[in-house]
Amino acid sequence: MATYQEFIQQNEDRDGVRFSWNVWPSSRLEATRMVVPLSCLFTPMKERPDLPPVQYEPVLCSRPTCKAVLNPLCQVDYRAKLWACNFCYQRNQFPPAYAGISEGNQPAELMPQFSTIEYIVQRGPQTPLIFLYVVDICLEEEDLQALKESLQMSLSLLPPNALVGLITFGRMVQVYELSCDGISKSYVFRGTKDLSGKQIQEMLGLTKPAAPVQQGRPAQPQDHSVSSRFLQPVHKIDMNLTDLLCELQRDPWPVPQGKRPLRSTGIALSIAVGLLEGTFPNTGARIMLFTGGPPTQGPGMVVGDELKTPIRSWHDIEKDNARYLKKATKYYDALANRSAVNGHCIDIYAFALDQTGLLEMKCCSNLTGGHIVMGDSFNTSLFKQTYQRVFTKDYNGEFRMAFGGELEVKTSRELKISGAIGPCVSLNAKGPCVSENEMGLGGTSQWKICGINPFTTLGMYFEVVNQHNAPVPQGGRGAIQFITQYQHSSTQKRIRVTTVARNWADAQSQIQHIEAAFDQEAAAVLMARLGVFRAESEEGPDVLRWLDRQLIRLCQKFGQFHKDDPNSFRLSESFSLYPQFMFHLRRSPFLQVFNNSPDESSYYRHHFVRQDLTQSLIMIQPILYSYSFYGPPEPVLLDSSSILPDRILLMDTFFQLVIYHGETIAQWRKAGYQEMAEYENFKQLLQAPLDDAQEILQTRFPMPRYVDTEHGGSQARFLLSKVNPSQTHNNLYAWGQETGAPILTDDVSLQVFMDHLKKLAVSSAS
Repeated sequence: MATYQEFIQQNEDRDGVRFSWNVWPSSRLEATRMVVPLSCLFTPMKERPDLPPVQYEPVLCSRPTCKAVLNPLCQVDYRAKLWACNFCYQRNQFPPAYAGISEGNQPAELMPQFSTIEYIVQRGPQTPLIFLYVVDICLEEEDLQALKESLQMSLSLLPPNALVGLITFGRMVQVYELSCDGISKSYVFRGTKDLSGKQIQEMLGLTKPAAPVQQGRPAQPQDHSVSSRFLQPVHKIDMNLTDLLCELQRDPWPVPQGKRPLRSTGIALSIAVGLLEGTFPNTGARIMLFTGGPPTQGPGMVVGDELKTPIRSWHDIEKDNARYLKKATKYYDALANRSAVNGHCIDIYAFALDQTGLLEMKCCSNLTGGHIVMGDSFNTSLFKQTYQRVFTKDYNGEFRMAFGGELEVKTSRELKISGAIGPCVSLNAKGPCVSENEMGLGGTSQWKICGINPFTTLGMYFEVVNQHNAPVPQGGRGAIQFITQYQHSSTQKRIRVTTVARNWADAQSQIQHIEAAFDQEAAAVLMARLGVFRAESEEGPDVLRWLDRQLIRLCQKFGQFHKDDPNSFRLSESFSLYPQFMFHLRRSPFLQVFNNSPDESSYYRHHFVRQDLTQSLIMIQPILYSYSFYGPPEPVLLDSSSILPDRILLMDTFFQLVIYHGETIAQWRKAGYQEMAEYENFKQLLQAPLDDAQEILQTRFPMPRYVDTEHGGSQARFLLSKVNPSQTHNNLYAWGQETGAPILTDDVSLQVFMDHLKKLAVSSAS
């Protein structure tokens, strides 16, 4: 038998699923006593080069309320050509195409190695990919120039039949007609007047007089010649659009001194949503918004145009001083929901030195599965390379993006679905397997994810149904099926089906089995997602208290200890890292808003609830590598004792890459030893972390911020704020602590945190 670690890894590689518990408690009461809910991280589009899609329709269970897909867990009678659904036990006939199946000649979907399988289904006409650029022209000259170059570059990366459109906004909003040769025409809208989708479509001339529909005849398919004025295939208008982008000028309206430029971001987005809603409903499309400042007029404005009134901070929000916050959030929320209904996703590229209103606009990307990328200027490699990475291709030369995904979850009778947390919206599909107790987006068994890439990961939460006096019988297995329908970037419609099962165990007699099958990494990320989800609507301290309570309960349940004796407290190996993840999570920017603007907090949370397990763990507890003359680079503890004068450290927090040179190394570098021939090994030591950082910079999306600093440098704060402060100015002169760098902070260290945790876990009062 492989160890649980190997089992967990194999399942993640094959199905893209990581469960918090890999053996499930057999009654609801026992499951709630486990503290961490029965839940999993699921990556619907996990890349599988070894999984060729099959070219036929999936076989469904014939019971109308079930409709589960045939899978390796179903029982099959090859002689009678019948199969029994493993969710509702209905017996089904195989379709005629399966007449030749036998024990030795099984279709792929019955083989155990295909617990995840992808079907290509041909339904309805194929539609090309659609990209609509919404460009802010109130930028500084060099920013606008850099942005125009990036947009021209992206045209060459699109497939030739993709449709593109262009909208620009400053004080006014312009929608460009791309069909007329030689003459550039645009429709101009006032940036202060809100329009409904219908009005926008009428003004752009997208509505035709309705033809009378004759009885018994299907309605005519939509005529795309009307919309084609604004959305054209790249191969037709490549030259025209390149020239048009080239000629884009800064917004001509003068900006008086002491004022912000007038930006009608809200109306521009509204027109983009309305345009796509009228022309290509229920089709994969991306609205790409490039903005260099906050919306300052019209609906959706975030701050007035007076520079003397700064944009809202956390302090203003707490004091209820942010006058535009509620109205703007409501406005963008409505746009995001309209966009999500039609399967269109909204990307936001916000590059400015001050805040740009991401806090209000975040729902546009969070609900539609779009990207948010944030930085200082469009004229940086951070923007240029990140934007290029949106268009990366996979091993088949196809874009790593899919559109209009719908995820449906089916469970066996002993389980119900509590909810999902991730870049999705609920489709309100009620059913027998939907739980009353909601976690995240609940009350449904189907969600819509408009934009999916191979790393998009949802947290799914479940509950056990069986009462304590009627537990699930031993020896059985519970099953969950994930069915994801989506539009592939090659415009094919595909369905990916993943079916997983785990054993039930009695929590009284087999607690050690359940304990050994705990996946502490997945559990930490799933609990963190619940915390971040709560933090959006609750006060920060309340969320921390909730996390602390859960951690103490978990330690009381699974720790070995004598009452009231903290020194006797032990946690088994499968739980030993969990408290440390929680310690770092409490200090992370996802829950601590101190020192972050509201926009930054929104940005960090946006990425945390959509990345896969490995990236999420790096965000919670950054990785630290140490480079020295004493051996190869090695991972070291994220602790102030790792900061030594003769080491170079490389820290990866997902959002930043920090290279930190210790005191001695920094002095040698200043003295220029690396230039001298006899110090070749020092030159190599300085180069090693740069090469490793380069590797991460090449692959990660969004590209991290790169910080090169040294002992005493101002940017060393990036490292010092993340490490566990085991030496501070308070205990620096304690006996036997000569190594490491003291950190000036009043934060508790991991050791103090653990001591308190042990004390609370063993106390008979709690």
